[in-house]
This record gives sequence, C-alpha cells and structure tokens, in this order.
Amino acid sequence: MDDKERYEKGMQTRRAVLGDAYVDAAVARIDDFTREFQDYIVRTAWGDPWQRPGLDRKMRSVVVLSVTLSLGHWDEFRLHLRGALNNGITKDEIKEILMHCAAYAGIPAANHAVREAQQVFRDLGV
Repeated sequence: MDDKERYEKGMQTRRAVLGDAYVDAAVARIDDFTREFQDYIVRTAWGDPWQRPGLDRKMRSVVVLSVTLSLGHWDEFRLHLRGALNNGITKDEIKEILMHCAAYAGIPAANHAVREAQQVFRDLGV
C-alpha cells in the first residue's frame, strides 16, 4: 500500500473502532502543528498493524488494552476500552483481560484499570 491507501484504510479502521464522533472531534482539532503527527498516527497505528492478517479486531483490542494497562497509559486505555466494546468484547471478557493482566503487569496497574473501566461503563451505561 502507498501512504494514501494506508491513510484511507487506517481512517476507516479508526472510525470503525473508535466511532465517528470521536474521530470527527480529533480531526476538527488538527492544526498546522499537529497535521503531520495525525497523518502519521492514522497511517502507522491504524493503517499498518490493524490491517495485517492474522488477528481480528477483537484480538487486536485485547492486545491494545493489555499494553496500555501495562504501561499506565490511561487516556489510551479508556479510549481503547470503548473501542474494544465496539469490536465485540464483552464486559465479562474485559474483566478477564484485567484479571490476567494483574498477574503479568501487576495488581496496582490492573486495580487502576478496573476503576477506569468502571467509569467508562458508567459513562456508556453498560
């Protein structure tokens, strides 16, 4: 794929996972300073790994939740938790992901993730 196709496919995936409202708001915030960075994110984060064969979107969401929890990137965790729900991951599956991460990423990180998840569920009425 060339850069234009990577961008287009990345933006399609980003919209499917995160929703049009989120992506439209992110696009509206683009200015001269952030334009290149946003283009880079769409092409490299959404246009490359999410387009590869071998894992479905649900499994990719499991990976992203696990990594963002492990690194303590809570804004990204909350964002991708919403995306995981869009990708068909259930609350019970999310609970199991967090339980599993507790053993490998640490109980404090997983404990924090549980609180973040509770807030997202409340916000979404799930």
